[in-house]
Amino acid sequence: MLDDPFSESPKLTARQQQILDLIEIAIARTGAPPTRAEIAGELGFKSANAAEEHLQALARKGVIELVSGTSRGIRLRGEALRSLHASRVKQLSLPLPNLAQLALPLIGRVAAGHPILAQEHIDQTYCVESSLFQRKPDYLLKVRGMSMRDAGILDGDLLAVQSTRDARNGQIVVARLGDEVTVKRYRRGPDRIELLPENPQFDPIVVGPDDPFEIEGLAVGLIRNTLLS
Repeated sequence: MLDDPFSESPKLTARQQQILDLIEIAIARTGAPPTRAEIAGELGFKSANAAEEHLQALARKGVIELVSGTSRGIRLRGEALRSLHASRVKQLSLPLPNLAQLALPLIGRVAAGHPILAQEHIDQTYCVESSLFQRKPDYLLKVRGMSMRDAGILDGDLLAVQSTRDARNGQIVVARLGDEVTVKRYRRGPDRIELLPENPQFDPIVVGPDDPFEIEGLAVGLIRNTLLS
């Protein structure tokens, strides 16, 4: 039987344990480890170099691995990794304001009659910076087609969507028409709703008072898919 080099947990200083806890929480909450600057900001270090020194010590003790060439190049090893996979991350009272990343499910094709956030619609999850959006999105929707071309929304783009049932005239919405989901500009009149394309090659969709219709969300941002590939 081969020896397990991580069978005994190394002894950590209080500060090293605090940094390890911070790394575990960041990965659990956002899917990515923190940067040196984020660690320094959370724990009150004067510079990122102080965080780097502690990370080097953790690496020497075998609980993390440092990957060069990336600001988030920290990987958990041994018991730290196993405890994270077992969902036994320590819950500290750190506010983590600088770790402002969002884990957003990417919705691919939407099956007829199913809620848009149904598990079978989720292709994968992306971690993105919250600063990209003025309003917090709840999911990403992969755009299909060019009906919103002139609004800068292209086929294959990832539309950031905030879940809501309400919209104002002129807002871009994700709307469900029976079993179909579409992205259009919303306009409500006294006797009907119009869903307006941003491409003259497409006709507006007119929704009568008896037609099945529901707003699923508001467009709050856009990510060009090539940036995440």
